[in-house]
Amino acid sequence: MAARPAGVAGPATGSPTTGGPGPGQGSGSDPGSDPGPDSGDGTGTGTGGGGGDGNEASPEPGGGSRFTFPSAITVLAVVTVAVWIAAFFIPSGEYRRNDAGNPIEGTYHRIPSPEGFWTRLGDLLTSPVNGLYGVQDPSGGRVSPDASGALYGSAGVFFFVLAIGAFITVVFATGALDRGIGRLAHRLRTRGELLIIGVMVVFALLGSVEGWSEETLGFYGLIVPLMLALGFDRLVASAAILLSSGIGILAATVDPFSIGVASSAAGISMGDGIVLRAIMFVVLTGVTIAYVLRYARRVRADPGRSRSGFLPGDKDVDAARTPEPARLTGRQTTVLVVLVATFALMIFSVIPWASALTGDPEAVPYAWELGWSFPELAALFLIAAVLVAFVGRLGEQNFSATLTRGMGEFIAPALVVVLARGITVIMNNAKITDTVLNAVQGVVSGTDSALFTILVWVVNLPLAFLIPSTSGHATLTMPILAPLAQFAEVPRSLVVTAWATSNGIMNMCIPTSAVLMGGLALAKVGYNTYIRFIAPLLGIIALLVCCFLALGTVIS
Repeated sequence: MAARPAGVAGPATGSPTTGGPGPGQGSGSDPGSDPGPDSGDGTGTGTGGGGGDGNEASPEPGGGSRFTFPSAITVLAVVTVAVWIAAFFIPSGEYRRNDAGNPIEGTYHRIPSPEGFWTRLGDLLTSPVNGLYGVQDPSGGRVSPDASGALYGSAGVFFFVLAIGAFITVVFATGALDRGIGRLAHRLRTRGELLIIGVMVVFALLGSVEGWSEETLGFYGLIVPLMLALGFDRLVASAAILLSSGIGILAATVDPFSIGVASSAAGISMGDGIVLRAIMFVVLTGVTIAYVLRYARRVRADPGRSRSGFLPGDKDVDAARTPEPARLTGRQTTVLVVLVATFALMIFSVIPWASALTGDPEAVPYAWELGWSFPELAALFLIAAVLVAFVGRLGEQNFSATLTRGMGEFIAPALVVVLARGITVIMNNAKITDTVLNAVQGVVSGTDSALFTILVWVVNLPLAFLIPSTSGHATLTMPILAPLAQFAEVPRSLVVTAWATSNGIMNMCIPTSAVLMGGLALAKVGYNTYIRFIAPLLGIIALLVCCFLALGTVIS
């Protein structure tokens, strides 16, 4: 979900055969934007020189245009109005709740509607405001900006998204991460299988801890020529990039844009359930790498078995003559150390160590546990951004401009969280959330815990397609799905894990993903070719995920 800052230079190695950036050209893309011909840094080719990403409208013969799937903000705006209208027809009701605020099974009952038309209209108009800093009255449960009580809005998550966006943008401004990955790829340029493994492990790790996705668009200009020079085809190159970051996000451990937002909406710590997710990450990443390596070996042994084929000039590339990216400076090395240390501290700070090590969810936290949440994490990333700017000697004015630009580029995913939260406010104030919860409970009631988590996974598959935003999907669905864990006697963290894997597997294949379609365009690989190639892998992943979810219920 994170995004490369626009205008930040990508790897300095490029090739005209890839349709990607040439030497020294940038390849940035704004969060949620479509990587089209104008999304680079203004130096010429940008990131879209492979024929478009399949997600933005382009002129067709006769003056028509292709259908453009609406943005996440537009989808959520439509959903907001639809939910507001539906609230007039869905009966109001509520559960009795225990001291922890969880609904008590079997206590649902209908109540008179608490709002008139004009009050509901006010809820509709102020839903984004309530989604940001609405406060819930403890007596009646109503949410409004001027109430007294507990914060219901997602102000903490909103600012956290901006803070991590600022940090990532500042890191990219130093050129350290681009150059580090570029040198790794070049160093492995004569060892094909090691190159595939190295790229996929790094991208998967970054996907798991910070939602590495849009950033991958800058590396096609480097990795595609290297793969071709080693006897592989374009499908190997694109799969190594797309599947590694995709599996990292699917098996996310502490990705703030998926696990972080979903955990916040579910009312649990981001570290809850991290042990199971870490095991899933290792297994699923290994399976994905093995799948790509199997195909890569087959293509290198017999190029005629390539699914994507070869374009003119593809076999003229010589890995030995690929220009070597410049060495990392001492400052850039220090920046990478700060980057790793920041994410390591984030992981350490959110894990409930006592519960993880003892297996007791009610265990008393150790004295050295930090137990940080979004406010502390936002502060961490802002302080780390300042430290990176100091180490990288960006200068005060450059740092201030970069920090502001980074927050601006991440305002879209932050707003998505707010809008999705605003929808839950409408449902809460109309007292229909428990009615929906009761209806969903009726569907899953009588199922055992293992089947329940698998049903949660299945239910989220179409939702991931309809809501093209990880954070928006999480914020919208978790308030309804998380309480169901109480009825099925499974931890809420398992519901979050089921949701994350469902969302992740869809993002690896849906044509509404700008990152997927843009990456295939840069590599010049057809979407139909890619889908036929990954279909068996998706089946294997789906089976493994369901096994892990069932295992999680047994362990819990």
